[in-house]
Amino acid sequence: MTATTTTTAEESRTGVLLDGTGRAREIREQAAADAAELIARGVPPRLAVVVATEDEGAGWYVRSIAGAARRVGIACDVVELGPRASADDLRRTLAGLSTDDTVHGIILQTPLPDGVRMEELAAEIAPEKDVDGVNPLSAGRLAAGLPAFPPATAAAVMELLDHHGVALDGRNAVVVGRSQVVGKPTAQLLLQRDATVSICHRHTTDLAAHTRAADVLVVAVGRIGLVSAEHVGDGAIVIDVGTNTDADGRLVGDVDTSDVARRAGGVTPVPGGVGPVTTALLLAHTVRSAQAHA
Repeated sequence: MTATTTTTAEESRTGVLLDGTGRAREIREQAAADAAELIARGVPPRLAVVVATEDEGAGWYVRSIAGAARRVGIACDVVELGPRASADDLRRTLAGLSTDDTVHGIILQTPLPDGVRMEELAAEIAPEKDVDGVNPLSAGRLAAGLPAFPPATAAAVMELLDHHGVALDGRNAVVVGRSQVVGKPTAQLLLQRDATVSICHRHTTDLAAHTRAADVLVVAVGRIGLVSAEHVGDGAIVIDVGTNTDADGRLVGDVDTSDVARRAGGVTPVPGGVGPVTTALLLAHTVRSAQAHA
């Protein structure tokens, strides 16, 4: 499969790895070109990442975003509030960044301190700077088919499907997971592309019966090895959004890739699939926000 060849699930070749690094590189290159143009016009794009945790995995992710941003010409401020930060501390910080004309993108990194919920804070991020689509207004506009920044991970799923030429019109798509940042927005984006969409979750009975009917299967629950070959129909396209750490400290997904590859038409690897595209899209969204305010 290639980015220029439209591929249905039936036409896919069994076991193809749907790598995301190539598409991520293309997105970064375009973001770098656009950032350079903005800088020349006196509008340097700036991203702010608010952090209130000492979680090692979150720290690694934030450092990777900051490094990627600087490599494409986007200034990145990591605002460290510490794990004892209160909801009011976070609220004031987000409100200040939202009114700062030099800041074009805002990310609130999870996990948050004990007792602090994302739902309480997301509305403090100005929708035009909400590059990861967490503000309820962003979610509502997405559901209504109106312009908004979608959550970057959900958008990355769609980028990968398009990059590898996977047809969606009229296809059966099953999303396993119903989170506000991946499952639900991914389902909305698939619906906008005229797929027939089902959402499965932990209360779904006989998960395999639902997933085997999928032409396109998106898995985003955070459970190692949840999906195996028995869950996948012949030739299906499987997008693994899971990011888990196994007993050996390796990053693994929700899909048993080697097992699923025996039946699937294509499957995304972890790492190297959805992840790099997600990071690249956060940068692209920040540049787009800066362009809107230039």
